[in-house]
Amino acid sequence: MKAIILSHFQAQSLLNARDKGFENTQISLDLGLSTVEAKLDAMGVPLMHGQDLSWEGLKSIADSPSSCFVIENGEAQAIQFYSDATDRFYSLYPTSGAPSMLVSGIPMHRIKDTDPHQDTLEKIRTIKPLVGQVLDTATGLGYTAIQAALTAEHVTTIELDPAVLQVCRLNPWSQELFDNPKITQLIGDSFDVVAGMEPARFTRVIHDPPVFSLAGDLYSGDFYNELYRVMRNQSRLFHYVGDPESKSGRNITAGVMHRLEQAGFRQVWRAPRAFGVVAVK
Repeated sequence: MKAIILSHFQAQSLLNARDKGFENTQISLDLGLSTVEAKLDAMGVPLMHGQDLSWEGLKSIADSPSSCFVIENGEAQAIQFYSDATDRFYSLYPTSGAPSMLVSGIPMHRIKDTDPHQDTLEKIRTIKPLVGQVLDTATGLGYTAIQAALTAEHVTTIELDPAVLQVCRLNPWSQELFDNPKITQLIGDSFDVVAGMEPARFTRVIHDPPVFSLAGDLYSGDFYNELYRVMRNQSRLFHYVGDPESKSGRNITAGVMHRLEQAGFRQVWRAPRAFGVVAVK
């Protein structure tokens, strides 16, 4: 049974329909992936699977623009988890399309003048076509792995924190991460997991680590040496860095490019539209 997931976008739409005197309206119960017809009555909205949500509950969701909610027994529960393993707080963050995730309050996707889906496509476009064996070093919500699996032979994706996968399991946009046989999930620190992989395995690598302050080792020369080792000749790497126009982004980008060249990558160039760097072995 699919869970009902709502954000302020859907809740406000239902409230607006009530205020206009509608008895029925079209609504999404999976953050915009599909729509169903919902009946509106004086008490609230009877949803699928016998889940009734009161107008008071919908107003509470509408007043919470930074959260997505799972509906259980007529109650709205924010999708958020604290991890003892990393001392980080993860929550599903709504947008008008695919949601993002807040990691200790920091969005893991670009959401200004874009959305997480388009952000993912920009990253992948830098090293297209995605073929053969693909390594995704940071699963997050799984959008990169899911998109890569459309054309790749197989995708291996690594996630540090199991709490992130708890968020994924409730995110309608992440479900193929668990259903697609072309995607293999690994749990662990990418630094250690990649070090244990066989050499010359991957034809494409998408390295989209957390910000430098949260995962400095994934920007290190030692890690780039390991990425180089597990890549085949002529393979391509995309490395997300951050806004290239910001002072910190410029500094980090320059250091990343220098260390990639030191690791042996023969071509390294900026990919400003994707906020990253491309390297070729």
